[in-house]
Order: sequence, then structure tokens, then C-alpha cells
Amino acid sequence: MLCVCPGSYDPVTVGHIDIIRRAARLTDQVIVAVVHNPGKEGTFSIEERVDLLSESLADVDNVRLDELSNGLLTDFCRDVGADAVVKGLRSGTDFSYELPMALMNRHLTGLETIFIPGDPRYEHVSSSLVKEVARFGGDVSGLVPGPVLDPLLHRLRSL
Repeated sequence: MLCVCPGSYDPVTVGHIDIIRRAARLTDQVIVAVVHNPGKEGTFSIEERVDLLSESLADVDNVRLDELSNGLLTDFCRDVGADAVVKGLRSGTDFSYELPMALMNRHLTGLETIFIPGDPRYEHVSSSLVKEVARFGGDVSGLVPGPVLDPLLHRLRSL
């Protein structure tokens, strides 16, 4: 089974890594699709996010990284031959947000979505919250993978 884990990963957090690693244990291959939102300027470029993910997942053999710059997720999944999308859920709020998209993807092409509950230790971790805490000098060292910490702090200090 081949699955796609889409996300902006700006920056990648320990919660993202947890879901990707768990998906990798359940499937033959995981494609981590770094999504570019043209309406939003990211903290890191797509290329930087791919590099940070690559460093953070270097020990996972069945993970491949790719970019999803424009178009529908369902088209990307069709093009790569994916059997399913994997999404992590931290809370009921995430489920409420993700369910309509999962249903639309299934409506459009039959693509299924597999929801993996996030580890409760990371329930409070989101990319936007990590950036906010780091921007104001808070310690985010346990919230992002090791390869992400220094580039994140450097980038936020230069803003």
C-alpha cells in the first residue's frame, strides 16, 4: 500500500514526524507531499521544508518526499498511484476540519483517507503555535525535530 501524507510542514514538528513514522510502519511506502499554498508566504521555502523533512526522516527507509505546488490532492495521488491519504488528528477540531475534505476526495475519485490519532504528548503542538512561541523567545526544543530547531530560530530572529 502506498499512501500520501500531505501538509505544509512549515515548520515540521514532532507531531508530524510521529504520524509519518507510524504511517510508514503501516504501509509499504509513504509519500510526504509538501503543499505550497500560493496565498500564504511561508516561514521556509518548499525546498527548505523538503530538506528539513529529509534530515528529520533520514532513518525511515520507506518515505519519499515530494512537492505539491498546485492542483488537487486527488490528482497528485492518482499521478503517484497512491491508495490512500493519511492524516493525523490531534483533536475533534482537527477531525471536523479534515472530514469534509476526506469526503470530497472520496466523492471526486474514490480516494480514501486514513486518520491516525496523534500522540497525546503532542496534542498542543502545531506549526503556527511553535512559530509564535519561538518568535517570542520561548523554548521549542522539544516540539520540533533536532534538524529543524536552529534553522527555525535563525529564520524567526531575522524577521
